[in-house]
Amino acid sequence: MKNPLVRLLSLRRAVMVIVALPLVVSLAVMAYAWPASRIEPRDLPVGIVGTSAASQNVVEGLARSKPGAFDFHLYADEASARSAIKSREVYGAFVITPGSLTVLEASAASTSVAQLIHTSGQQLAAQAAKSAAKEAPAADETSVRSKAGRSKVGRSKADRTAAESSAKIVVTEVDVVPSSADDPRGVVFNSAVLPLTICSILIASFLTMSGLRMPRWRRVLELVLACAAAGFTAYLVAQGMLGALPHEQVATWAAVSLTMLAVSATSAGLITLVGPAGLGLTAVLMVFVGNPFSGVTSAPEMLPKAVNTIGQWLPPGAGANLLRSTAYFDGNGSEGHITVLALWCVLGLTAVALGRRTPAVADGSPVQHPDRADGAGTEAPVASDTTTPDSRPAPEGHSESPALMLEASPARSHARHAADH
Repeated sequence: MKNPLVRLLSLRRAVMVIVALPLVVSLAVMAYAWPASRIEPRDLPVGIVGTSAASQNVVEGLARSKPGAFDFHLYADEASARSAIKSREVYGAFVITPGSLTVLEASAASTSVAQLIHTSGQQLAAQAAKSAAKEAPAADETSVRSKAGRSKVGRSKADRTAAESSAKIVVTEVDVVPSSADDPRGVVFNSAVLPLTICSILIASFLTMSGLRMPRWRRVLELVLACAAAGFTAYLVAQGMLGALPHEQVATWAAVSLTMLAVSATSAGLITLVGPAGLGLTAVLMVFVGNPFSGVTSAPEMLPKAVNTIGQWLPPGAGANLLRSTAYFDGNGSEGHITVLALWCVLGLTAVALGRRTPAVADGSPVQHPDRADGAGTEAPVASDTTTPDSRPAPEGHSESPALMLEASPARSHARHAADH
């Protein structure tokens, strides 16, 4: 008859293989694919230069073609709009002058948003040219009919052709903050966030689950030093070999290290509090939620509202934006991201420093946590040298070890001597 326990374990394994694992895979795919499939502008901040009728027409045209896509900021001149782009207040701006449209963009902020602003500028220019071409021939045709009658209507067709050619809007593109020449599409930058997140979790698991006894302050110090060293090597690869982070070398290294420390500290803190299950919780939070919700491949404003909010409160999203600010925008717009990362670091390192976990051994008695700073441990029980009255001699056929025989020989000799007397 089959053991019921074995049957229960077999059923549990079957449920894990057939139900749980496919569910986890499907959730992981959804976490990455769903935000990517919903990418579109949502209140994307852009600038409009001027308050003329042409500027108002641009605002109305963008609002009509993409409702809710843009958040418009008005600026008095082009210099103000450029300054706003460099300060990360807007992603780009439209400068409207008679017969021309200047599109200001920043590919360093997001190559996909820069392409969106470029496309919107082309559409605006085409619409403006079409409107101007319709208005000019209509006025010319009315004037011709009033003066010369219907015999000269054919001349108005030539005037219409000339008006259409003269109504063309010249579009000029200016990349105010360009990406690195070695990484013009931002491929290296976009690809670096996920490896940094995974490596940060690995650092925490190695330092926390190694089983070595050490004071907790030393474990905190090791986390900080390991993330600083790993951030430095990551920066050397990204900039020294690939040229993707061209400006503010020290600040950029600090941004990479702070991002890694926020992830590592959170992972180490969860492992300290709940054990090995904390490693899985960190992987779910940082890899399957934080990374796809970060908006690093597009922009936070290109994701759904809830996804944008969650992503910017997690280390991968805050770290990616901080890295853009330090590498390309002289640190502008980085205050909020630094605050988020510092908060995760403080919470994680506090859990490592103060968290207590007392796992039980096989007999149910608690053992001391390996991180006790005093280094004191539980003493192992010492075997008694006295023989209890209930001791029984070993049955025949079982050989005793020489050490036991030598230890017991004085007692046996004394008992034999007493029996002889």
